[in-house]
Amino acid sequence: MSTSEKLQAHAIILAGGRGTRFWPRSRTRTPKQLLNIVGKKTMLAQTVERLRPLFPASRVWVVTNTEQAAAVRKQLPQIASSRVLAEPVGRNTAAAIGLAAVHLAQQSSDALMAVLPADHFIAHADVYRKIVAAALEVAGQGRYLVALGIPPAGPETGYGYIECADAVPDVFGSPVFRVRRFTEKPAQDTAKEYVASGRYYWNAGMFFWRVSTFLERLKKHLPVTHDALMRLADTIGTRRYTAALKRIYPKLENISVDYAVMERATQPGEPQSVLVLPAEVGWSDIGSWAAVYELQAKAAGDNVSVGAHLALDAFGNLVWSPEKFVATVGVSELIIVETPDALLICPRDRAQDVGKIVKWLEENKRKQLL
Repeated sequence: MSTSEKLQAHAIILAGGRGTRFWPRSRTRTPKQLLNIVGKKTMLAQTVERLRPLFPASRVWVVTNTEQAAAVRKQLPQIASSRVLAEPVGRNTAAAIGLAAVHLAQQSSDALMAVLPADHFIAHADVYRKIVAAALEVAGQGRYLVALGIPPAGPETGYGYIECADAVPDVFGSPVFRVRRFTEKPAQDTAKEYVASGRYYWNAGMFFWRVSTFLERLKKHLPVTHDALMRLADTIGTRRYTAALKRIYPKLENISVDYAVMERATQPGEPQSVLVLPAEVGWSDIGSWAAVYELQAKAAGDNVSVGAHLALDAFGNLVWSPEKFVATVGVSELIIVETPDALLICPRDRAQDVGKIVKWLEENKRKQLL
């Protein structure tokens, strides 16, 4: 029996984001992951369903925030309320994963963690599950930090990149490479060089490791956060936990696990323990309304609509208006999203700027629209 077979594997789903680029549908209490952005089920429900053959409900955890916790529990009644962990404030992914790790460590001396976003699209679920199983197997073999790498479809500047070094001997039944370094959001020319080299993958934010491995790395690279989480761990299962969480959590360092752990683990002098498995699974982070259009349009120039829509000499538009009839005449490549209290109209190529609307609403205290 291999080491990984002795360790139970748990899925840690990160579901605390706001999804501001999906305004006006995405709001503080109903962010992107709690909406049916692509398909009939919500992104969170699709994520859990995709993982079900690998992880029973008893081994699925969701890290979210206090504003969204009730909605998460309602959408996932099969997940015990105690495994929906609510952050009192957002402190980025290093803290969120650390919170899950200390809870999990209370249940067993060690376990495997699959850290996965709640709001990504995977076209090939069967292939994805096989790669996740392989990544868990690799993580269980030693003190490894394992990432999934998405083969780049082009020189995208909005993603982080993983540079591969040499291949690890094929003992896991799946290609595995050592990681030379992580690079965040390169310039266009640099991204083109990365893609042309064939040595780079997109970083999809999917990570695998032992609980003990992660906590060791957290202690080394973020000692203040590690020590604070250890104090919090002493209160888990007691009446003191809620007050301790509210007192301790806001003081944790606000940093992503990519910067705090993964990048630092590839620095000179560190053991070569960071690995990547290529994952060609039809992945998209669905980062904007434009990405929704690209996923759902069957051919260039098609209109994509939810709700009744008449197009007259109108092409390449995304129309989301389930309650109202919409007619578009002589317009092209627009995003049109209607909710009871707001209407968004923007060119598809400006979809990334929708988040700026949310920032303006916050600055002008338009809370009813947030």
